[in-house]
Amino acid sequence: MNMIVKPMAPDAPTIEDGEAALEILRRLRETDPAAAAALGLSSGAALRRDYPEGFVADEAYRATLPDLQNGPASLIKGARAEIQHVGISNFRLPLAIRAREGGDKVLEASVTGSVSLAATKKGINMSRIMRSFYAEAEAPFDIDAMAAIIDRYKRDLGSFDARLALRFRYPMLKESLRSGLSGWQYYDVALETAERNGERLKALHLDYVYASTCPCSLELSEHARISRGQIATPHSQRSVARISAALTGEGTLWIEDLVEMCRAAIPTETQVMVKREDEQAFAELNGANPIFVEDAARLLAGALEQDPRVGDFRVAASHQESLHSHDAVSVLSRGEAFAAPGVEPHLFESLIHRG
Repeated sequence: MNMIVKPMAPDAPTIEDGEAALEILRRLRETDPAAAAALGLSSGAALRRDYPEGFVADEAYRATLPDLQNGPASLIKGARAEIQHVGISNFRLPLAIRAREGGDKVLEASVTGSVSLAATKKGINMSRIMRSFYAEAEAPFDIDAMAAIIDRYKRDLGSFDARLALRFRYPMLKESLRSGLSGWQYYDVALETAERNGERLKALHLDYVYASTCPCSLELSEHARISRGQIATPHSQRSVARISAALTGEGTLWIEDLVEMCRAAIPTETQVMVKREDEQAFAELNGANPIFVEDAARLLAGALEQDPRVGDFRVAASHQESLHSHDAVSVLSRGEAFAAPGVEPHLFESLIHRG
């Protein structure tokens, strides 16, 4: 009877075996750093754990720093596709915004800057967008000053398209309807400059906040009062219209001009300082100007069409109804600059006045 003898398995390593192996690796790391590096062993003993206060990164040292964003195309992950927008959003700084009456208003601004990225490039250095902006941001600022920043973006980042948007809250002194008081009204404003395929867009965006009294509700309330002697109040609500206007360059369209254009089209702007006579006046003003959301879009569009400083435009309005649990909305656009087959998913929910 033949017997098959299996070789015995070696004994499992002991703790002492492991400690001996670690000691060999430690000595290797200390005596032969190159061999240790080849084995993936870091020279932990040589690393400093205190912050080097006096270290200076000179030009020679900076030249040795890795720069993965500007690496070869072989480092690209995913599709080899052009990216239309890549950059930074919502970095903040104070800017001196030009005012119509002269002088400047220093306001906190939120900046979004982006450039296009060719399909063959790995990425961009994001900090260059901020540096490019700061290089031009010392002087008083308006829509025309943004052109120099767009040009710098393209030059510094080697891109063919570039975009820049500034958001801020712009204060204007508003007088009460009858009491003679006045207070500061703040407007959400954005300035936008974008270049695509050699064509440049300059646009002014403004959120105009007003009260909208429902014409149908007003008539029904009057019917109850006249036919049955029943007191009733029409529903009225805070409403927001976002006006986006492409600028033609035929004169300067100041923020103040656009606000006054909105006030003329829809005079029921919300109030700041109010006494009893102002509140009564506001009720009368709303009674004289009942308005559906469709009316709001058309009234504002009619005003924009008459101004030669405005080219393409879009009006997006939202009436946050006190009757319904939902809002009434409308969008009216003219021209290609703001035309779209669909509506951004969060457009209307962003039309909320923060107070």
